[in-house]
Amino acid sequence: MPAPDPREDIVEHLPALWAFAVSLTRNATLADDMVQDTAEKAWANFDQFKPDTKLRAWLFTILRNHFYSHIRKAGREVEDIDGAHAARLVTKPAHDGWLRLNEVMAATDKLSAEQREALLLVGALGFTYEEAARICGITLGTLKSRMNRGRTALCDMLEVENGDDMELTDPEIAAVLSSHLNGAA
Repeated sequence: MPAPDPREDIVEHLPALWAFAVSLTRNATLADDMVQDTAEKAWANFDQFKPDTKLRAWLFTILRNHFYSHIRKAGREVEDIDGAHAARLVTKPAHDGWLRLNEVMAATDKLSAEQREALLLVGALGFTYEEAARICGITLGTLKSRMNRGRTALCDMLEVENGDDMELTDPEIAAVLSSHLNGAA
């Protein structure tokens, strides 16, 4: 007959472990969690248990160490019942930029081809006014006029008060906008 597996004896120690956990934590729910974690750790690391030692003492040591680890961790954490701390840590999701880009692309579709071209060259691709005017084969004043009318129209459609708020210099966004505007031209 094979020797009984000592892991089967863990169950008989659970009530005593729970009583010890309650005395440490003063919280029955936390004690339940600690006992469960202790049983899981013991089961997962049973190869470290020395058969010539007492299983009960080994389990209580695991529970005690787990409790003090929990206390150290809790000391580094900040309780945030009303969410005030978390609210200050919130960052705007990255997908909002793509949603805004979709709005910009839809609005640029409504511009004239000349205004789209001027905004693309200067606003998205970063050419100077002089370079953009040369590329388009128009005077500098004509390019500036197209830029101004295009920017004003975009601001109106996007409900932006100041055209400087429209940041189109991100390379990834500029590339998407550029390909969109090229297809729309």
